[in-house]
Amino acid sequence: MKKIAFLLIIVSLFSGCKKQEFEPEGPTDVRVKNLSTLPWTNVIVNTSGGEHNLGDIASQSNSGYVQFDKAYPFAEITATINGLVYTTGPVNYFGQTYIGQMKITYKVYIKSEANRILEISETVLDAALE
Repeated sequence: MKKIAFLLIIVSLFSGCKKQEFEPEGPTDVRVKNLSTLPWTNVIVNTSGGEHNLGDIASQSNSGYVQFDKAYPFAEITATINGLVYTTGPVNYFGQTYIGQMKITYKVYIKSEANRILEISETVLDAALE
């Protein structure tokens, strides 16, 4: 009788435990909005879930979406502007939370023309992936 009671307790303990469900890391569809007054060429984005060339982005325009394995609120973005390479610089992803299965837009502007620095002003969650 004691064995049966013990087994019932063990079975009820394991059946009551649920695995915590985590949202998948990705994929994430990413695009870049050029907030500057200058056209950008050879725009490259690195999200730690891949690196892709988004091509050229006209002034005040968006690139098309490109799918990455995962993305974070910040990314390394480089672009050629008037023949010079501008960049946000490398990103330390330690401690950042991935975005998940979303369509997002990195809104990027020229922070310093003298130092050729780009900066992400905002990461917009456009929509969930379907």
